[in-house]
Amino acid sequence: MSAYKYINLTWRRIWKEDRYKRYLNYLRMRWRREPAINRIERPSRLDRARALGYRAKQGYVVVRVRVSRGGLHKIPPKLGRRQKRMGISKIKRQLSMQEIAENRVKRKFKNLRVLGSYYVGEDGKYIWYEVILRDENHPAVKSVRS
Repeated sequence: MSAYKYINLTWRRIWKEDRYKRYLNYLRMRWRREPAINRIERPSRLDRARALGYRAKQGYVVVRVRVSRGGLHKIPPKLGRRQKRMGISKIKRQLSMQEIAENRVKRKFKNLRVLGSYYVGEDGKYIWYEVILRDENHPAVKSVRS
């Protein structure tokens, strides 16, 4: 088996261990204090990042994104006739949480192209994803593509 397969198996086995879950939860409490979109030095899950096209070189960027959990909360109408069914409950989002995370990163890093994203964790309030981005105009990336 390749090294990435072992990383993947370790990641899956770790999620079943309570001790490690507590440690990860402790780390995520630190993630909560970070900004919602935070550029990080290297990916947490190297196997997933490499599968999405990440390379450890200039021109590739990894960003951790925080998205609030839960359904779509609409504000009830304040003016006019009160409807019996206000149209605020049981409303679903058209996009998944992962797509929302990718779109937020796209808006912040306009010059970079999103290669993909993967789940890194959650707690009671937030879900975190890591998004892999590539600068198409960077010389290190251009030289490989041509």
